[in-house]
Amino acid sequence: MAVNYGSKRVVVGAHYGLRDWLAQRVTAVLMALFTVVLLAQVLLSKGPIGYDKWAGIFSTQWMKFLTFAVIIAMLYHVWVGVRDIWMDYIKPVSIRLSLQVFSIVWLVGCAGWAIQVLWRL
Repeated sequence: MAVNYGSKRVVVGAHYGLRDWLAQRVTAVLMALFTVVLLAQVLLSKGPIGYDKWAGIFSTQWMKFLTFAVIIAMLYHVWVGVRDIWMDYIKPVSIRLSLQVFSIVWLVGCAGWAIQVLWRL
């Protein structure tokens, strides 16, 4: 039987705690503010919303930068959540590590794709 108190306490997990909790809240607020800015631009635009309107909204450099900053915030938000899921529910270390590496590669690929989409590279 494992002792979970005193000097023989079993310590598990990475204990990111407050930093990750705060990061999740900050990134969520940033995503919410971006949603408000985007909705305001859509609702305040005149005429039908088509490709030209959407392209116009994202044509300015400040909007491209803001969108990319929100995408990076969202990717970090996702990473914190997915990493915690892998750490909590996947017990075999090799499978958990493989899933974490796959998640990182996938998220970095998504960031690269976002750069291509926003700046037409």
